[in-house]
Amino acid sequence: MNEELETLKETLPGKDRKFVEALSRGLDVLRAFSQGAVVMGNQDIARITGLPKPTVSRMTYTLTKLGYLSYSPQLEKYQLDSGVLALGYAYVSNLRVRQLAKPYLDEFARTTNTSVGLTCRDRLSMIYVENCRPAETTSLRMDVGVRLPLATTAAGRAYLAAMKEEERSHVIAALKDRHPENWDELEAGLARSFDDYATHGFCLSLGDWDRNVNAAGVPLFLQDGTLMALTCGAPSYLVSEEKVKNQLAHQLAMLARDVERLGV
Repeated sequence: MNEELETLKETLPGKDRKFVEALSRGLDVLRAFSQGAVVMGNQDIARITGLPKPTVSRMTYTLTKLGYLSYSPQLEKYQLDSGVLALGYAYVSNLRVRQLAKPYLDEFARTTNTSVGLTCRDRLSMIYVENCRPAETTSLRMDVGVRLPLATTAAGRAYLAAMKEEERSHVIAALKDRHPENWDELEAGLARSFDDYATHGFCLSLGDWDRNVNAAGVPLFLQDGTLMALTCGAPSYLVSEEKVKNQLAHQLAMLARDVERLGV
């Protein structure tokens, strides 16, 4: 069973009469395509989700009929269809904080010569909903929809640091289950990040996610209670660890406060 697909379920009460299991399974099938493969057969999806293959077959048939998946007879495999795109576009285009924050992110990217992004959490990942970078920069391109791991990225660490303790403990337990082979290293990195956040108000990822990338992250608190994260980063040959620690991270924290003052 894929632990990331089960994270939210683990936080639910044992018996929740309002919880529709069939709908949950259908969404798990769609989420399976976020694991990296563009096209998958029912057997691939069953392996990723842990669902029985007959259940997967019914789900993929239904999702194809509804326009969320398309089927290739030649490959005998499925891929995401335009119905999913429409939902994602509706979310991003109507995200008010993205619309209001974009000029601020553009200016930050231009003046710091870094890639700066607005991210939200999806289970054990952070997802870019906006990314701005200088026009002349070709490296560290992070398009909308790109996923980042929670434990090793600045955005993920900042989000975790700002979460309520009870919810964070559930997520960290899921991370531990998903990464047993290197959990000690990941846990140490998270502990350092939580200390940084408590002391400075930001988190760092200095080669932890990608050994060639230095980045900072800060949480973003919206008025409706939504928690997001801002992150900025660049290749290490362009931005040193010292610059990230002593300059960019502090500037990013100020950017977050500016965005929060927009009243979103």
